[in-house]
Amino acid sequence: MLYSTIDVAEDAGLGVITLNRPEVLNALNTQMRAELLHALRGLGGRVRALVLTGAGRAFCSGQDLGDRANPANIDLERTLHDEYAPLVRAIHDFPAPVLAAVNGAAAGAGCNLALAADVVIAAESAVFAQAFARIGLLPDAGGTWLLPRLVGMARAMGMALFAEKIPARQAADWGLIWEAVPDAAFEAAWQARARTLADGPTVALRATREALRQGLTNDLEAQLALEGRLQGDCGRSRDFQEGVVAFLEKRPAVFEGR
Repeated sequence: MLYSTIDVAEDAGLGVITLNRPEVLNALNTQMRAELLHALRGLGGRVRALVLTGAGRAFCSGQDLGDRANPANIDLERTLHDEYAPLVRAIHDFPAPVLAAVNGAAAGAGCNLALAADVVIAAESAVFAQAFARIGLLPDAGGTWLLPRLVGMARAMGMALFAEKIPARQAADWGLIWEAVPDAAFEAAWQARARTLADGPTVALRATREALRQGLTNDLEAQLALEGRLQGDCGRSRDFQEGVVAFLEKRPAVFEGR
């Protein structure tokens, strides 16, 4: 499929989706949301890791308020249910690790789509903003679910109520994202991280994501049982066999992803 608002690339098991409306800071219009969802569904099962990033000087500035003649007349409940919720679920449920490479501002829904990824790496010049209160809205696109889990209630509440920009370095210090790197090293940094994921033990990485997520709500007994089941799956994988042999042979493991 030819896309007009995003670019999609694949290379040796790594998929990269680039939001590509730099003239409006990669704001999300109806077309971009549809194309992004199509690309996510198409890459699922085909790649061993996925990167989401943005073209130009922003990652994503959120909802494109110029997408309709009168933004105040948008049916927000329908838009969230039909367009944003499937996007958040597609990122969260993607069958391989998802890395958000935040090259610039991530605001509103754009911020929360980035935070839905498994790992977020940002350029030091990037900022994160729950900008919804500025236009009389509450954080959506999963923001009210993600923020307290990532940074705790106090910081989540402050981000949402004050709608202030959080610099990437501060976001990393808070635990909102994994790391902030100097702008000059940003592209090389996220590419190296993404390649590590794409070349990693796919079964184990998938199991790790599942276990950590369920650990937020499971009690200890349920989590111990889950760890046992998932570790059994990992132990039966070819990647585990390769990992053990490589360790004994004192060489890097070459994982096949199964």
